[in-house]
Amino acid sequence: MRIVVDGMGGDNAPKSNIEGVVNAIKEYNVDIIITGDKDLLEKELSNYDFDKSKLEIVHTTEVIENEDKPVKAIRSKKDSSMVVGLRLVKEGKAQAFISAGNTGAVLAGGVFVVGRIKGIDRPCLCPALPNVKRGMTIIADGGANADCKPINLVQFAGMSNIYASKVLQINNPKVALANIGIEEGKGNDLVKKSYEELKNLDLNFIGNIEARDVINAHTDIIVCDGFTGNILLKSTEGVAMSVMKLIKETLLSSTKGKLGAMLIKDDLKKLKGYMDYSEYGGAPLLGVNGGVIKAHGSSDSKAIKNAINQGIKFVKGNVVKEIEEFLEKNQPGDK
Repeated sequence: MRIVVDGMGGDNAPKSNIEGVVNAIKEYNVDIIITGDKDLLEKELSNYDFDKSKLEIVHTTEVIENEDKPVKAIRSKKDSSMVVGLRLVKEGKAQAFISAGNTGAVLAGGVFVVGRIKGIDRPCLCPALPNVKRGMTIIADGGANADCKPINLVQFAGMSNIYASKVLQINNPKVALANIGIEEGKGNDLVKKSYEELKNLDLNFIGNIEARDVINAHTDIIVCDGFTGNILLKSTEGVAMSVMKLIKETLLSSTKGKLGAMLIKDDLKKLKGYMDYSEYGGAPLLGVNGGVIKAHGSSDSKAIKNAINQGIKFVKGNVVKEIEEFLEKNQPGDK
């Protein structure tokens, strides 16, 4: 098994990417390819002591920037660290790809370079949100597909169920459909038709879920179109950050509050750490013919290391093969 890392992708590249790669080699004993400017990467690597036989550098001359238009960048910057890395997965020289770079470009590259699994209408991005039981809830789709058909939501459910089982080790994951009410029959045509399809799948489908219950751990997977999923994801993240800010401001607004803050300092650090994106590594792009993990743009070395670990589990879990088998058994009626 080999994991390829986009060495130039992300706000903190290449430093955080290099450190994450080195730590992953030490902790997981995995073979890694890193793509990017060889001189820059070697200069950064010289600061670390590790088993250099586990790492290969593939030199590239271009970088896809955050402001680049995704599809155009994938097609025009063929010697970028991202495109070269994705091509290595396509060619079977690596089994999973990790990038903290341009999200749209990772999604476009997954489809146009790596390619879809046969039978998949559209791949989906599956980020995770923390929930109150100190676990995580997968959002499928988190923003890759703004407009969807029932077949898409059914496939999102099947793929994310496999990922939750094989990679996150969740036993019999609970799957719910995002809706404006929990009653069957509510929602727009997309949701109503998808509900009927999901009832007939071999999944632990528990019905509809409202947005207010997202972090209450009522379900392991929330299925929705990417437009809804992205709003859900960013709204939840925004509320969490605002609450943490308000707690800090309130505690520091008075002498009594400052004294109380000193007493609960360690507990607040635990809470902040629990809500830290770096714990979850990244979001998989499910439905492409290989492992593609999109790490947060602000990823530090810990997040990169955890994203690499996700890639390792993705490969060991035979996720692509499991998705192929799911497609053979389940052919949604409404296209």
